[in-house]
Amino acid sequence: MEHEITLVVNGDARRVRVPGRRLLSDCLRHDLGLTGTHVGCEHGVCGCCTVLLDGLPVRSCLTFAVTVDGHEITTVEGLAGPDGLSPVQRAFAECHGLQCGFCTPGFLCTVTALLRDNPAPTDEEVREGISGNLCRCTGYQNITKAVHRAAELLAEET
Repeated sequence: MEHEITLVVNGDARRVRVPGRRLLSDCLRHDLGLTGTHVGCEHGVCGCCTVLLDGLPVRSCLTFAVTVDGHEITTVEGLAGPDGLSPVQRAFAECHGLQCGFCTPGFLCTVTALLRDNPAPTDEEVREGISGNLCRCTGYQNITKAVHRAAELLAEET
């Protein structure tokens, strides 16, 4: 059985028909063509599929699309603003907080929420904040640097 749902994705209302068991990650990627959300483990462990649901980080590979009908979703494609990359995206590029890039969209969404709630995290708070996201390429040093640099960039904006 298919359900017609409306998702507000990156500020745009999008109507889509999905089976009841369609995962949000599959809906975003296959039904809406937003391929920035990556699917890694498909078990909610790696964090690659993290998106913001009403501003909170969630694993889109564990969320049924029908359960978020009417909610606001921000994917990595929606993080940039009209002037270009967001401060978090700029910091990751500037500090080389990525290598292959597969995990990066999940990290970017997670860090965006982390810095919104804690604009000046300590190293320990950063490690705790990103602990649900796995990267197989780096030792996390540059990711941690990127989070602190993003905090600086955000502070400069205010």
